[in-house]
Amino acid sequence: MVSHCNVILGMRIKSRAVLLAMMLCAGCSGGERSRRPGEEDERFEWFADRAAETGLDFVHFNGMSGQFYHAEIMAPGVAMVDYDNDGDLDIYLVQGQMLGAGRPLVAPHSASPLKGRLYRNELKVRRDGTRALRLADVTEESQINATGYGMGVAAGDFNNDGCVDLYLTNLGPSQMFQNNCDGTFADVSRQSGTDASGWSVPASFLDFDRDGWLDLYVGHYLSWSIETNTQCFSPTGRLDYCSPQVYRAQPSRLYHNNRNGTFTDVTAAAGLASEFGPALGSVTADFNGDGWIDLYVANDGQENQLWINQRHGTFRNIGLVSGAALSSLGKPKAGMGVDAGDFDNDGDEDLFVTNLTSEGHDVYVNDGAGMFEERSAASALGFASLAYTGFGTAWFDFDNDSWLDVLTVNGAVQTIGALTRANDPFPLHQRKQLFRNLGNARFEEVTGRGGAVFQLSEVGRGAAFGDIDNDGDVDVAVANNSGQARLLINNVGARHHWLGLRLTGQQAPRDMLGARVGIVREDGSMLWRRARADASYASANDPRVIVGLGQAARVAKVRVIWPSGRVEEWTEVAIDRYTTLKEGSGR
Repeated sequence: MVSHCNVILGMRIKSRAVLLAMMLCAGCSGGERSRRPGEEDERFEWFADRAAETGLDFVHFNGMSGQFYHAEIMAPGVAMVDYDNDGDLDIYLVQGQMLGAGRPLVAPHSASPLKGRLYRNELKVRRDGTRALRLADVTEESQINATGYGMGVAAGDFNNDGCVDLYLTNLGPSQMFQNNCDGTFADVSRQSGTDASGWSVPASFLDFDRDGWLDLYVGHYLSWSIETNTQCFSPTGRLDYCSPQVYRAQPSRLYHNNRNGTFTDVTAAAGLASEFGPALGSVTADFNGDGWIDLYVANDGQENQLWINQRHGTFRNIGLVSGAALSSLGKPKAGMGVDAGDFDNDGDEDLFVTNLTSEGHDVYVNDGAGMFEERSAASALGFASLAYTGFGTAWFDFDNDSWLDVLTVNGAVQTIGALTRANDPFPLHQRKQLFRNLGNARFEEVTGRGGAVFQLSEVGRGAAFGDIDNDGDVDVAVANNSGQARLLINNVGARHHWLGLRLTGQQAPRDMLGARVGIVREDGSMLWRRARADASYASANDPRVIVGLGQAARVAKVRVIWPSGRVEEWTEVAIDRYTTLKEGSGR
């Protein structure tokens, strides 16, 4: 009885703390801010959901039957990729299956086979500059037959033929789909050697040995199956979803590209086998500025890992030493979504990690040498996110003012009491959050200005970020668990100047993931961005680099640090349009 009372008392204290933090931060702005695009009209929506009108009619099915299986709350991811090389982004959405032998509480949305689905972008740009965006379901003609219980998706051209391939993480064997460059894909999971079984969620393509070929990291989550499922209960005695601590973590994998269509599992040889946790997020970047790509892994309920590339095929985890593994109180959190980016414009890669309700999200500020200071409270992001469980996320400059902002896609993992009492069939939904960078290391929540889509309460999971209508600002595809996919079209970013770059290789015409771009402005100051497709949560992003320039009408110079280590510069690069820079063609 004493133990039970302590639990209830602790929950009440925690709930009051969360409520107090929300009240205190509701009016926080972090200081003076300048007038931004769209502020002259309070009715102007910065984002609008265009999923239905563009033909993105996907609804996720999680197979829940009332047994509270852990897997049913973790998916799905989403990808923005240009699979047909026509210059615009297409969308791939991950699908689930029935779990167990019971009857589904929520039936599938359509009679179509349950499989991951590919939508081709049929964008038309009219003479007056307006855009007609249409997405067509081409799953059958693409020959992608993804019928497993899907979790996430990663994108990268692993065979250097200039066509992006897809890697699908699953509850069960993962799948590698090789792009045939003719609108179709081939399942090469087995022959590529990347079809390991288990429960994988995040995945990242990276060239960790700088040989010009993309390798692959696959993050595994828990050792769980229907047969080993454990029943857990909420404080009120209702059946509920378990904490990840109930199950053992599963080792992740690192695959080296053999340059012949196959991969070798080098997890042990690279030093990653001895330390692992329940991985839900992964992002690759050069965190210590030595020119070699590193790996950061967000673990659910265990310390996060920062794997620093030792430049000879091995990595060393310095998560604890670096200050990026734990909270400011020295405790592990439930890391889900993650991204790296230079939010303070000082030239290095900072980290953002989404966490569980009542924990608050984390901001880790890089000192340039791969050492981090946790500044979640100082940034105002920690307090403002206390009431939410975050998944998909990114540093992205939604208003193109040259400062990276933040969006989080949210949804709980344990039932919300008020929703349960209202007999909600899936009582986990929460609304999204949008934060604007004030340029002084602080953020302001601007969710209310985001648009009607930000008022929807859904079980958000994956989020892919990219310019799907090619108008120079970043849009967002959102994958909801047991719900309709959303397509958030950005209406505000194009009001500022921007620079769009696609970075391709000298020997291979693929996107050079990991390349760093320095934009030299007329006053000599620099903005640093990175070509990347990974991060967020179980999702794949636009590999192009979009740099917001604010009111600047030109840039003085563009500098690229290629994954190979080569450094090149270009002058007279046009703004407000996309330009392809090829390695070896600069100065």
